[in-house]
Amino acid sequence: MALALLHTSPLHVPVFDALRDEDHPGLELRHLVAPDLLARARAEGPEAVAPQVTAALERAAADGAGAVLCTCSTIGEVAERAAARVGVPVVRGDRPMAAAAMTAGPRVAVLATVESTLAPTLALIEDEARRANRPVRARVQVVADAWTRFEAGDVEGCARLVAAAADTVTDADVIVLAQVSMAPAQRLTTTSVPILSSPRPGLAAAARAAG
Repeated sequence: MALALLHTSPLHVPVFDALRDEDHPGLELRHLVAPDLLARARAEGPEAVAPQVTAALERAAADGAGAVLCTCSTIGEVAERAAARVGVPVVRGDRPMAAAAMTAGPRVAVLATVESTLAPTLALIEDEARRANRPVRARVQVVADAWTRFEAGDVEGCARLVAAAADTVTDADVIVLAQVSMAPAQRLTTTSVPILSSPRPGLAAAARAAG
């Protein structure tokens, strides 16, 4: 069974291909890349792109995908809500990460590189806290200039800035990297605070959903 992935950056494609090769060999991935969705969501809010997101998910299902993974945290909530109309499971890529954060403790530090992902990510963490019946105190920080580096194709430069920001966090039980683009920072950090990113757990959940 094929798994479709809805991305808002082409730079995410090799990330998930590599994870597939490591963890899910033989799984067919179908990448749908739509940078315009993020651009508009950042300018007008995620709800503005809900019709386009739903249409993309429906096309993926019509093409035979057994499930769809939305890898963009800004539009993840919109994609998740569209699942009932799509006819196949729609996995919000950052939900498994948020669920894992609940086991670490109530103090959650969220790092992001674009402001548009802050509200959706905080809402997701609060939702997972309710599901787990756990208290949560989440705070957020946007890492300056990191997104500019990523947009320019400087993935390593973005990762260094994110890692530097993570290493300043001392009063948290867990650090959540809100976007797929931030995941490479995990290997550069020196902090003792656990750091979570979404690509690996998100792909694993979507692979299970695809059967």
